[in-house]
Amino acid sequence: MYAHPEYLTDVDELAEDMANDDGSLRIYDTSVHLLPASNGYKVQSGYDDYLSAHIPGAGFIDLADAWSKPHPTLRFTLPDLQDLQAQIGKSGIGRENRVVLYSAGHLMWATRAWWLLYHAGHRNIAILNGNFTAWQAAGQPTESGARTYPATTFEADPAQSAFADTETVAQGMHGATCTINSLSKSLYEGTGDFYYKRRGHIPGSLSLYYDQLLDNEHFLPRDQLSELLEERGALSAEHVITYCGGGIAATLDAFACLLCGQQSVQVYDGSMSEWVQDDARPLTEGAKP
Repeated sequence: MYAHPEYLTDVDELAEDMANDDGSLRIYDTSVHLLPASNGYKVQSGYDDYLSAHIPGAGFIDLADAWSKPHPTLRFTLPDLQDLQAQIGKSGIGRENRVVLYSAGHLMWATRAWWLLYHAGHRNIAILNGNFTAWQAAGQPTESGARTYPATTFEADPAQSAFADTETVAQGMHGATCTINSLSKSLYEGTGDFYYKRRGHIPGSLSLYYDQLLDNEHFLPRDQLSELLEERGALSAEHVITYCGGGIAATLDAFACLLCGQQSVQVYDGSMSEWVQDDARPLTEGAKP
């Protein structure tokens, strides 16, 4: 058992919850696709895939636009709290609702939506372990077309920010913070063809590629997951900050920390895309932190 097994649900549990739903269950597809482009990648909403097939009754969360703040240079930027709570309510989520999130793409989109809800103070949220792939593989029914839940009012009540800004990350370089880079080995070391304007990683940060935490879109068993995290000191550290390229994949590492009992975790929302904009901010190339 994980420290917080309630943060996950599986296909059988979700199917049972749907069969016994009293009207308070909310299920959402959070799919986004990142397509190769000349300047890195192009964002494509997963809405068309959702219309083609989704879990019966599921709504769609638009992470690419509605649940992101417009920014001239950064993508998927954290909305202001008032705007975020308005979008949460518009999606049909109230504080009394049980929310289950999944993606028809990578699981990191579901953890991004989970992290936004967690940041806003909602606590009854779960990720579908195994994602939409597991739902289909189990022979569970799907439906096509759009579904929406009645809009409601959501009152945000964050206990503390689940997101870190650049100043907090910079301060963490010299303190007791465990900073985790969620990107691939080549991006971390700065050896690949693709990089974020400048090569390397934030000095002192440790590499833990987000896909290492999963097996066929399921989170690793607790012992394996805890071992990977604690090899970087992430479970015993006073505080953890995770980052990636743009604040998406980092939510998967951060979610894994919470799942295994580390309660003091933040995601650097701007991540490398923001850090590299100022040449005065240092970067380290190679395998060493």
